[in-house]
Amino acid sequence: MSLVVVGSVAYDTIETPAGRAERVLGGACTYIALAASYFVPVGIVAVVGDDFAEQDRQLFARRGIDLAGLEHRPGKTFQWEGVYSDDWNRRETRRLELNVFAGFEPCLPEHYRRQPYLVLGNIQPSLQRQVRKQVPEARLVAGDTIETWIRTARNELLEAMREWHVLLVNESEARLLSGERSLRRAAETLLQVGPKAVVIKCGEYGAALFCAGDYFYAPAYPLAEVQDPTGAGDCFAGGFMGYLAEQGCDLVADKVPRRELARAVLYGSVLGSFCCERFGPKRFETLTREEIDRRFRELESYTRF
Repeated sequence: MSLVVVGSVAYDTIETPAGRAERVLGGACTYIALAASYFVPVGIVAVVGDDFAEQDRQLFARRGIDLAGLEHRPGKTFQWEGVYSDDWNRRETRRLELNVFAGFEPCLPEHYRRQPYLVLGNIQPSLQRQVRKQVPEARLVAGDTIETWIRTARNELLEAMREWHVLLVNESEARLLSGERSLRRAAETLLQVGPKAVVIKCGEYGAALFCAGDYFYAPAYPLAEVQDPTGAGDCFAGGFMGYLAEQGCDLVADKVPRRELARAVLYGSVLGSFCCERFGPKRFETLTREEIDRRFRELESYTRF
């Protein structure tokens, strides 16, 4: 194992213009880990209830994901229900039940603490800081966040970000956190906090990578049909970090060529696109690395002229 993912494992009920699915496996940790597992061995840190299904455990197992950090507690697993607008651009939360996730205190198994790569899902900033301290020698740490923490725990989030090498956020989060409307200025402001790279995810329009004095943009893969975009941003994070871990990249020592960061953005977009093809993580039951690489080459060709 070389990459550790910390975050939520949940059961989702999702309604989109393409249909409805009930009680499907979800959560940021789930999507990040599944996407990253195509590149490197992955271990997860999360909590589930006694309703966690064996078939879902088997999905992780088939992808070779280490479950030593998956805690089981009496009660129900975190549950979320949401509905997407007809144009896919808005998502409304109808129900949110934290259940066992409400008392989540991530404690990493000893062998996780020696791993070089760490992805912090969008949990409370205080927990992100707690986890970061448990992996002091990590060569590359990426963190995500959500609007809730930007509004309610801004100072603690900024402190957590000082210990990250990569910040992954969407457009609205970048603007809210930085106070800037321009995405370029938002990224420049966020880079001053501490991260060496900022990735701004722009949904169906692609993603932008900002480093000091440098910039790269990649379009999203043009899908002919979308069923469910839930988890696409987390799959982007998994593909992005999974590829960098596979290449042995080290942002502590600044040993990450621009080309590798750009390729990581493309792989992130590719994994996000596969996620959208089915409800929940269903696509990962059959997805292969060959399909991923083929779509990567296709997307790469779209950006060349």
